[in-house]
Amino acid sequence: MIRHALLSTAAAVSLMFAASQATAQAPAPVQSPPVAADARTTLGGGFMDAEQATSNLTLEYSVPSAPGFSDPEAWFAPPQTQAEAQAFAARMRDNPPKYSPLALANSDMAMSKGRLFMGSFHGFNAYDVTKGGAPELVMSVVCPGGQGDVTIHGDLLFMSVEQNRARLDCGTADAEGEVNAERFRGIRIFDISEFNAPRQIAAVQTCRGSHTHTLVPHPTDANVLYLYNSATAGVRPGGELSICSDGEPGENPETALYSIDVIKVPLNAPEQAAIVSRPRIFADRDTGEIAGLWKGGRAGVASQNTANTNHCHDITVYPALNRAAGACSGNGILLDISDPENPKRLSEMFDPDMAYWHSATFNNTGDKVLFTDEWSGGIGARCRAEDPATWGANLVATVADDTLRGQSFFKLPGIQQATENCVAHNGSLIPVPGRDLMVQAWYQGGISIVDFTDPRRPTEIAYFDRGPVDAERLVVAGHWSAYWFNGRIYASEIARGLDVLKLQPSDQLSAAEIAVAEAVMAETINPQTQTRPNWTDSPDLAQAYLDQLSRTEGFDAELAGQIRAQIEQWRGGTADRAGAAALSASLTAAAAAGTGPDAPRLTALAGVFQRLGA
Repeated sequence: MIRHALLSTAAAVSLMFAASQATAQAPAPVQSPPVAADARTTLGGGFMDAEQATSNLTLEYSVPSAPGFSDPEAWFAPPQTQAEAQAFAARMRDNPPKYSPLALANSDMAMSKGRLFMGSFHGFNAYDVTKGGAPELVMSVVCPGGQGDVTIHGDLLFMSVEQNRARLDCGTADAEGEVNAERFRGIRIFDISEFNAPRQIAAVQTCRGSHTHTLVPHPTDANVLYLYNSATAGVRPGGELSICSDGEPGENPETALYSIDVIKVPLNAPEQAAIVSRPRIFADRDTGEIAGLWKGGRAGVASQNTANTNHCHDITVYPALNRAAGACSGNGILLDISDPENPKRLSEMFDPDMAYWHSATFNNTGDKVLFTDEWSGGIGARCRAEDPATWGANLVATVADDTLRGQSFFKLPGIQQATENCVAHNGSLIPVPGRDLMVQAWYQGGISIVDFTDPRRPTEIAYFDRGPVDAERLVVAGHWSAYWFNGRIYASEIARGLDVLKLQPSDQLSAAEIAVAEAVMAETINPQTQTRPNWTDSPDLAQAYLDQLSRTEGFDAELAGQIRAQIEQWRGGTADRAGAAALSASLTAAAAAGTGPDAPRLTALAGVFQRLGA
């Protein structure tokens, strides 16, 4: 997100130098596993030639940024001292450089119809990923304004815009002045049906712009799509957009703070997209007070200085469950979205170790949520040896009876250098049945895969990392997002471009588990709109479950042998249907006596053999 570096230079600088209604969690989150030096710690720096370290991942392709979307002059080196901060602010005021901070940074991604779309503060690009080789650039659209997060629905592309410089017409000249009729801050809608001639067909203005947004399908009407808009910037003046006003709700009940925007898009007339509600999802349930959650500040002497909950940074929806998880600056929240125009808060979390609740990811069954903490806004080195292992980390929460409960922290285990901005950032699930695996970007901390199947003991099982872009000073770079898209990991690199990685078998992830994940395909993938994967019955699926069960100490060796024999027959084309049915019954009985994650694995495997034996 790199939130404050975009909105104003002053905000970025203040971020570097900078007890209320918090409710106790039960049980208290477990401390993060220890952080230590490893192969990632001392990698040599460089732009396209930095040293690399990898574990259980292979870098298949590294594609440079699109022409016109990269320039070392656009790199942003945040001030590291008060004197540097003052000099930087004076330079930006009196002699602005060619580029504003991060003007060409690559940002978030989506995939549709074999094309990967990558946003940028300068517009967006599209790559063909169907040909089996390196992604091929097939579209570039210049439309500045940051941060350029994109989503896709059919032939429509939606893009978040929040910076004051952005113009309605996508022009490259800044929209200057406090009030400017040509300024655009909100969500752009492009028609990409003619792929060689994309055109903007709508531009929905919002009071705080759009930092990120989430697509929400209507539960019954396929002709209606909703967008949940999350905005983190300041409120624009009413003279520029009449629906907008600033201030705390005690003085101004109509304030644009303390809400999200719900935008309705009629798909047969997307140019008519408009805001239909601005729900007060942070209100106190008992009093109705609009500012009902964390007020900002520290909860104790040794706690983080946690942001005020007056907006969400990311909202991830799981339409099949009618639930959404919001990472909302000072709190993590759970929403009921059965009425998409009027989401209702069901539960909220606060934790004194979380500085800024940034993003949220459900597991496949929806009974866990992994929240991230973007301590320092993404522009600081926050994975050094001296940094707390629970700050700038993931918080794993469980969901039971629509209530969030914190369970553990997970932070990148490998110490990073002081010249590398590093903190928890965007990721998505890898569709391995029976496990909760997430691939995640950590800026210049690289890419990490965490197993949070046991919510009290999250564990890293793979990683990829490079040395810093600049070995002498901290320059903001690294992986913005890392997502699983149809069998590969795609990672947008802020300064370098696009990486494609492949999983490798290990003692922590078997070849069968990888094969089953790689077989899961979807035409369109928007990571903040989660869908439930469907796994096709196959010998690899059965083997994946067996591999997981075999990692459990004391698993019944005789039963494992029977499973293995059935899989070998099935793979050889001579499945024993009667034997499969009998094995299903044995597995069902074992599941009834089982505990922990092995019980649902046994049940799922019983279902595979039951269908095989039918």
